Amino acid sequence: MLVEIPQNKDQLVAIAKVVRVRGIHGEVLADILTDFPERFSNTKRVFLLSPEGKIEPLQVEHSWFHKDRIVLKFSGIDSIESAKRIVNCEVCVPESETVQLDEDEFFDWQLIGCSVETVDREKIGEVVDIMRTGGTEILVVDGLQKDYLIPFANSICIEVNIQEKLIRVDAPEGLLEF
Repeated sequence: MLVEIPQNKDQLVAIAKVVRVRGIHGEVLADILTDFPERFSNTKRVFLLSPEGKIEPLQVEHSWFHKDRIVLKFSGIDSIESAKRIVNCEVCVPESETVQLDEDEFFDWQLIGCSVETVDREKIGEVVDIMRTGGTEILVVDGLQKDYLIPFANSICIEVNIQEKLIRVDAPEGLLEF
C-alpha cells in the first residue's frame, strides 16, 4: 500500500513523543500528547517527525498503556538499536485525522500563534502557550509591551476565528493593565 507522506510538518499533529527504548524487541515508551489517548487503539498508520524535521511513515503493530505513558511497537523496528534512532521523535497523525471537537472547542496547536486583540481592534499580542490550571485554561500572550495571562473563557474571549488566527477579547477592567 502506497502511503502519501505529508510534505510539511505543519500538516501533522503530534499525539505522542518517544522518550526512550523499552525492552529488546524495538518497543519504545512515549509521552502522550493527546487529550484522546483512546485513539491509540484504532490508530495504525502514523508519521514520525524527527527533531530535524524529517517525516517518516510507520505502522503501529501494537500499543499498550503503562502508567501515564504508552508503549509503542512499530513494524520494522525490531531491536534496541533500531528503536534508539526514534527517541525524541514525535508520533504524529495528519491534521485531517484529528478527533472531531465540538464547535466551541479547540486544540492547543490551533490557538498558539493566534493574534489577540480587544473588541476595539487594539492589538494585544500573540498566543505563545496555553496554561492548564485545573479550571479555565489560560492563554499566555506575548504582548507588545509585556506578557499577558488571559483566561480562555467565553465571557472574555468573545470571538475565536481559527481560520484567520484571531482571538478577540472583551477584557474586564484591570486584566490588561501594566
